[in-house]
Amino acid sequence: MTKISCVINEQPYQFEIDPRLSLLELLRENGFTSVKESCGVGECGSCTVLVDNIPTDTCIQLAVWADGKTIRTAEGEHKNGVLSSIQQAYVDKGAVQCGFCTPGLIMTSTAIIEKYSGQMLSREKIRRELAGNLCRCTGYEKVIDAVQAALAKTMESPAK
Repeated sequence: MTKISCVINEQPYQFEIDPRLSLLELLRENGFTSVKESCGVGECGSCTVLVDNIPTDTCIQLAVWADGKTIRTAEGEHKNGVLSSIQQAYVDKGAVQCGFCTPGLIMTSTAIIEKYSGQMLSREKIRRELAGNLCRCTGYEKVIDAVQAALAKTMESPAK
């Protein structure tokens, strides 16, 4: 067993884990069920979280690598019952169908919004930024609409 410490959604955690445990398994076993297992080989993005603000496929990350890191999951993005700007944009634009891949898409979109705050990206650029997330339902157009809407809001009031 190995001890690790990390911050998940702004709360400190300590775990004693099997060093073979994936970050996906650690998060799900501890109630972060927005993190979905799909392909299991890091190709679909359904398990994406932000690790030190970098979109990360948790299915191919060992939990021990999270020691000392800051992790953000989709359930931690809303504050006091208010959705984040990208979560609200997904709702407003109807960018959710079955919803299985949505948490991973939300986290990758969050990274895009933070990286390009105050800028407007082309649909092609957003497509490239979302390339690590696969969805079998939406066709991506509404997801891209949501990212553009959230980016437009950052032009009104840039993120810190």
